[in-house]
Amino acid sequence: MLERKIQEQLQEWKNRSNRKSLVVSGARQVGKTYAVERFGRECYPETIIVNFKETPSAASIFRGDLSVDGMVQAFRFRYPEYEVAPGRTLLFLDEIQECSEAMTSLKFWTADGRYDVVASGSMLGIDYNRPSSYPVGYVDYLTLHGLDFEEFLWAQGLGRDLTSMVRQQFEAREPVPTAIHEQLMAHYRLFCALGGMPEVVQTYEDTKDFRDADRVQRAILQGYLYDIAHYATATEKIKAERCFLSIAGQLLGKENHKFQYKVVERGGKAAKFYSSIDWLTRADMAATSINVTSATYDLADYEIEGNFRLYCTDVSLLLAMRDFSLKQAIAEGTLVGNTKGGLYESFVADALLKSGHALHFYRNESTKREVDFLIQAGGSVVPVEVKAGRAAANSLKALMRSGREIGLAYKVADANVGVSDDGVVTVPHYMAMCL
Repeated sequence: MLERKIQEQLQEWKNRSNRKSLVVSGARQVGKTYAVERFGRECYPETIIVNFKETPSAASIFRGDLSVDGMVQAFRFRYPEYEVAPGRTLLFLDEIQECSEAMTSLKFWTADGRYDVVASGSMLGIDYNRPSSYPVGYVDYLTLHGLDFEEFLWAQGLGRDLTSMVRQQFEAREPVPTAIHEQLMAHYRLFCALGGMPEVVQTYEDTKDFRDADRVQRAILQGYLYDIAHYATATEKIKAERCFLSIAGQLLGKENHKFQYKVVERGGKAAKFYSSIDWLTRADMAATSINVTSATYDLADYEIEGNFRLYCTDVSLLLAMRDFSLKQAIAEGTLVGNTKGGLYESFVADALLKSGHALHFYRNESTKREVDFLIQAGGSVVPVEVKAGRAAANSLKALMRSGREIGLAYKVADANVGVSDDGVVTVPHYMAMCL
């Protein structure tokens, strides 16, 4: 059983006195259904699960009158074995993107306040089946990603005391004991070879066979392509698929400083493909890191329109776009060439996204200085430079000397924790989860 942080967040939601209906969003196969079903089993006497993909006829509950009493009676009629009682029953509306009326009903469940309702689905950010009356202001939200490295360590049987120690060393800026550091680096390389999709991780845990994990990765990737074909408009289907499948080549094949439409299609232009990028990000299939002209808070004020990098929302998807042999090279630490730098940049992007950061990067075209990521915390900008090995972070140091108000910067590298004379904090790759 994979332990997920969202279980604690769901419990926190249940404990609120003024809780609203809850929407758990996220890409397909990240574990939304499993998490909510487990929450229901552990925290409620009964849970009614309505999956609108498996049981389209259940949409009849929400046709016509959306009064809470009317919907409760419809639930009791359809599911006579359940009591459907306030405080005792969790109503779980899964794949809610397939029933716009059910999405609209969340407003009325919240306004009534007697029943606990959790909805879940993917593709909630796109216009397909968007209800005419979206319950703005009437719902709480949780976003679920694939496993982060901390959750992966739990899946490996390593307890929270170890991950707590890692976070303590990060905060104290003190090295992790060498033997533990080396073990954590080995676990991190394994995590990078598998990615964070729960089914991939569980399959590897069950079989210890990369080939089995690879088959699951490729099946999930095919499922994402199916979603593009199913949910994207006719004008976006092919373009969105091409943009999505180009991510591996954009990040790993060459030193691209930004997303290149010509990699998607010879002579490709933003006018043709930018709407497809927007579709992929709203569908939680991909995430952008936007170039900024200044490493100054608030970064959104300095964004360069149309200048961005594109990442998969889980590295499992990225790896499925490449040959199986890449996994062995990652796990054994034998990567070479441009692929190595691009992969480790993607691994850190994965960690930052799962920590809730919006991604930006800095590139000065006149000096050619470039910093891989800029994140924001406490009203300040924090630069993050990624090194696959132990190379110097010259661009990062130059940025800190440039007079900008940057008090903290990180180099993520194949090294233990340390602080340089110029104030750059070096952390090992696995500590990207702490940023």
